[in-house]
Amino acid sequence: MNGPALGAGLASEGVIVTGASGGIGREIAVGMAHAGARVCVIDLPGRDVEIVARSLPGRKDHIAIELDLRNAAGIEPAVAAAEQRLGGVWALVHAAALLRREAPEAVTEDSWDAQLDVNLKSTFWLNRVVGEKLVAKGRGGRIINFTSAAWLIGPMIDSDVYAASKGGVVTMTRGFARRLGSHGITVNAISPGQIATPLQSQENTPEAMAALAATSPMGRMGTASEVAAVAVFLASSHASFISGATINVSGGLLMY
Repeated sequence: MNGPALGAGLASEGVIVTGASGGIGREIAVGMAHAGARVCVIDLPGRDVEIVARSLPGRKDHIAIELDLRNAAGIEPAVAAAEQRLGGVWALVHAAALLRREAPEAVTEDSWDAQLDVNLKSTFWLNRVVGEKLVAKGRGGRIINFTSAAWLIGPMIDSDVYAASKGGVVTMTRGFARRLGSHGITVNAISPGQIATPLQSQENTPEAMAALAATSPMGRMGTASEVAAVAVFLASSHASFISGATINVSGGLLMY
C-alpha cells in the first residue's frame, strides 16, 4: 500500500541541523535534503560546513553557518541568519554534542563547562530562540533534541559529565513541549544507543567497541542513517501528534 513518504510535508521547508559535519548530524542533513527541505548545516569553524552544504542532494540552496555552540551569545544571530537565508524555519534538529571520556576524578571545571555548554546550555538557547520564531510565524513547527541512552541507564566508559548533560536534555525537552504545544509546535528528543560514529569511537579501543556492540540484543551497533530516519520522521507531517517524547533508537539496549 503506497502512502506519503517518510519526510512528508518537508518539501521546501527550512530545517536547521547542528553538528552537521559528521556522524549522525550529517546523515540527518542528507535525509532532510532528500525529503526536499532547504537545510542549514551548522558546525564549528574548520569543520568544512560549506562543503557539507554543497554536497547535500536535491536542491542547491542549502546553506552553511559556522558556530561554536559554547558561545550562547552567537545562537540568536545564527538562527536569525538561517531564517532569513532559508526564507523561514520549520524545524530544528540539534544533533551537536561534545563527549570527553574522563574518570570523575580527572574531570576539570573547564571540561565540565565545555560539555554542559554544548550539550545542555545550547539546547536551551536553541529551543528558546527557534521556539519564539516558530510561535511568531504561527504555523507550527518541529524541535528535535538529542539525548543518549545514558539519560536512563547512567554513564558508560567514563562519560559521567556527558550523561548528566543528556539527562538534562530530556527534562528540558519535556518543558518546551508543554510550553509550545498549544502553538502546534512539537518538541521531542532522540535517544540513540550504541551508534557507529566517530564520537562513539572516540578514545575507545576496537575491543571496547566490540564489547559495546555485544551489549545490544541485536548484536550490533546502529548506523547514523538509522537514527537520521527517525529525525526525518519527527520533522515530518506524520509526527504531528508526537510531543514530549524521548524516542529510543538503541536496538533494544534500552527498554522502557
